[in-house]
Amino acid sequence: LRNIDAPLTIDVVIVGRPAQLYSDAIRILENVAEGRIAARAVLAEAIRILIIIREEKDARMKSLLAGIQHGKDALPLSSEAIIKLLEQHLSCRNSSRLPVLIVAAAYSAASNKIGESPLPLKAHNAADEQTGAMGDVEICLVNDNHVVTVYEMKDKRVTKEDIDRALQKIVSKEEKIDNYIFITTDTIDNDAREYASTLYEITNGTEIAILDCIGFVRHFLHLFHRIRIEFLDSYQTLLLSEPDSAVKQPLKEALLSLRHAAESDE
Repeated sequence: LRNIDAPLTIDVVIVGRPAQLYSDAIRILENVAEGRIAARAVLAEAIRILIIIREEKDARMKSLLAGIQHGKDALPLSSEAIIKLLEQHLSCRNSSRLPVLIVAAAYSAASNKIGESPLPLKAHNAADEQTGAMGDVEICLVNDNHVVTVYEMKDKRVTKEDIDRALQKIVSKEEKIDNYIFITTDTIDNDAREYASTLYEITNGTEIAILDCIGFVRHFLHLFHRIRIEFLDSYQTLLLSEPDSAVKQPLKEALLSLRHAAESDE
C-alpha cells in the first residue's frame, strides 16, 4: 500500500495552441507548487502583463479609429464599396458572428424608416433553448415587443433539416411571426429553397426564406442608399462592442483597417 504520508504527485498535461504557452504555464505552476517562486509574485507579474496588453490594444484601437475620421466634405463610400469592404471582412478568420451584426446593423440604421427594430442581441454562445430566442436576430415593430421577423445565420448550406427545426419553433409559438429568414454565407441549395416555399400554408402565413448574406446587404444598401454610412457606422459600433470571446480583437482591427483603406481610396 502507498504510504498515506507521502506526497501525491499528479502529472498534468494541458493541450492547446501555441503549445509552448501551455508548457510554460505548467512550468510556472510547478515552480509555485515547489516553492521556488512566490504565488504573489506570479500574480503580480501576470496582472502587470495583462495591463500592458490592454493598454497596447487600446492604443491601437484609438489610432485606427482616428485614421477613419474624415471631414464632412469628404465623399462617402458608395454602396458597392461598402459591400466590397464587408466581403473582405467576412473572408477573415473567425467571422461567424459577423452576419448577425450585419443584419442587426441594417435594422438599427433603418428603424425609423421601416418602423421595425432589432431586439438586443443574445450572447454568441447562448443556445436558443436557454434564452428563449427563436433565432440569432429578432425583429419587432417599434414600441412593440412582439417578434415579427426572425433571422437565423448559417456559415454552411441551409438544409431541409434546418428548415424542419425552424418549423418546429414556429408552430410551437402562440404568437405568429411573419418571416423566418435564413442568412447563409454559403451557396443556397435549390431543393431547400423550394421546400421552404411550400410551408407558407402549413405555418398559417409565415414565410420561410433563404438569403445569401451579401445579397441581403446589397439589396438593403441600394434600397436605403441615403443611410448607407449610418449602416456602416452601426455595424462598426456593434462589432466593437462585442466581447472578444465573440469577435476577436484582430477581427475588430481588420474592419477599421479595411474602412480606412477604402475611404482613403475614395
